[in-house]
Amino acid sequence: MCGFAGFVDNMPVSQKDKVIREMADTIIHRGPDGEGYFTDDKVAMGFRRLSIIDLSLGNQPLFNEDESLVINFNGEIYNYKEIREELVSKGHVFKTNSDTEVIIHGFEEYGTDIVEKLRGMFGFVIWNRKTNELFGARDPFGIKPFYYYDTPELFMYGSEIKSFLPHPGFKKELNKKALKTYLMFQYSVPTESFFEHVYKLNPGHFFVYKDGKMDIHQYFKIEYRNNDDTLEEAVDKINNIMKESIEYHKISDVEVGSFLSSGVDSSYIVANANVDKAFTVGFAGNITAPGFNEIADAKGLCDILGMKHQQKDITPEMFFDILPTVQYHSDEPHANLSAVPLYYLANMARKEVKVVLSGEGADELFGGYYEYETPKEYEKYMKLPYGFRRFMKGVAEKMPKMKGRHFLIRAGSKLEESYIGQAFIMNNEEADLLLKPEYKEGKKYQQVTRPIYDEVSDKPELLQKMYMDMHLWMPYDILLKADKMTMANSLELRVPFLDKEVFKVSEQIPLKYIIHDYTTKYAFRMAADKTIPEEWSKRKKLGFLVPFKDWIKEEKWYAQVKEMFEKDFVDEFFNKEELMHLLEEHKSGRWNNGRKIYTVYAFLIWYEIYFVKNEVPKKPSYV
Repeated sequence: MCGFAGFVDNMPVSQKDKVIREMADTIIHRGPDGEGYFTDDKVAMGFRRLSIIDLSLGNQPLFNEDESLVINFNGEIYNYKEIREELVSKGHVFKTNSDTEVIIHGFEEYGTDIVEKLRGMFGFVIWNRKTNELFGARDPFGIKPFYYYDTPELFMYGSEIKSFLPHPGFKKELNKKALKTYLMFQYSVPTESFFEHVYKLNPGHFFVYKDGKMDIHQYFKIEYRNNDDTLEEAVDKINNIMKESIEYHKISDVEVGSFLSSGVDSSYIVANANVDKAFTVGFAGNITAPGFNEIADAKGLCDILGMKHQQKDITPEMFFDILPTVQYHSDEPHANLSAVPLYYLANMARKEVKVVLSGEGADELFGGYYEYETPKEYEKYMKLPYGFRRFMKGVAEKMPKMKGRHFLIRAGSKLEESYIGQAFIMNNEEADLLLKPEYKEGKKYQQVTRPIYDEVSDKPELLQKMYMDMHLWMPYDILLKADKMTMANSLELRVPFLDKEVFKVSEQIPLKYIIHDYTTKYAFRMAADKTIPEEWSKRKKLGFLVPFKDWIKEEKWYAQVKEMFEKDFVDEFFNKEELMHLLEEHKSGRWNNGRKIYTVYAFLIWYEIYFVKNEVPKKPSYV
């Protein structure tokens, strides 16, 4: 696991050397164990290494035999030994035992088809010194990030946007169109970013850049092929492939640990991985709502399995103190509250291990979210004519906030209107109410979701929702924060559920076993029941709940958020009266605006770091 940065331009080589080192230094947290550089009259490539496999010889950039190809690679290829044997049989000569060298020889042998052979997580580029072509690719699920900056004068690529900042040709400009959709989704939607001319390479895509032109191709597509397996057959297939995937994800020359919550996903991984150490965080204080602290349940499983368990309680002070650091490392404003406890979790784990396993992806592959099923209370109402439900939706939208309003709106909406993923912070009208006129021009959320729904318009609603989350929520929320928060602490995170062979099994599970009798992730839970105690396999999903909505009713934290909302630069983006109305309405208990407040607050913290202060925030002394 590492970080890379590079660029293609006509800068003199001596200047390239200086700039690429500065770019790589901005992401030293991704690779504190080593560095490497390659420059010529066309390209500059920089690399920061976190050594996991082939500790002594796996440095980059690496070359093929005649040094005509140069590679920058971030990630892990779990089937590299099998591919290596195949390439050796074809006459390729290797200098290292690293997975990186397998990719470059594989590209030499198979061309762009090499991406379809790789089993793992990756972002990489290969520079062809003979043809002056740059080939780049991102893994099928978007586990590893890949950004690029594309203007007629300059092309840059990197694991993080902040690596672009030292380049003298980079024009740091805010992409005003990104703010509106961010307020609705809580993250920036693909493929644009919050920086002008900076884009995300979508998961499952590769590109070829030559002579100032970039051609992007999709090599991996999600296709549901649900079959007629019996429950027993589905369960056995899940167990077999998951155990294989977990073994692959344990391949390492350093110790591997695991994150652990109280839920079935991480519990299943921990029970099957046979690692020695597990790590959990919770929230300190008098929190009455269930799910705010999973430490006791996680420790209980470790006691049963005979594992070492480490834990940390997060206080409100710790939460607010680390927010600038979290937003800095996110590169773009990111409003998933769980990024903060994840930062502390990674920070704690890194003091003991270099690699951790984690349960991301299980809900998206196996149907784990409650939003995937039709709630019981909807069943009778949904039998009424759609025209009537649509009429009642219109009535409800004009009503003040009250109990039942959301129910009527959702039940009278088409799927592409009511479901944009696990986070739906505010609708178009609510965002427009907060924004200044020039920021209202961003896309409506339907313009983002509709093209994705169109790709699976012939599928059942359950699969449409899962498909939506696989393309937006998972790569640009869940996996983004997982990568950024762990790498901020120089920790490699691996996700055994997001393995392409696991996905092949998951996409064939009969619909009736994805959700059955109001039990989400039914087939997977039955598989887990064979490995972990029933108390864990049957436990309802809690999510990484953060009590922010409770904290900001307290005077200290309310005042801190209010102070940010009142800063002069906020007038550029928001109607301050509406922001203060949100805050006051929440503090008084009239309405829960916690998620909306945090989404705005996170953006303002991020903007202040990157565009007002222009400096790396200092971490608290206790971190």
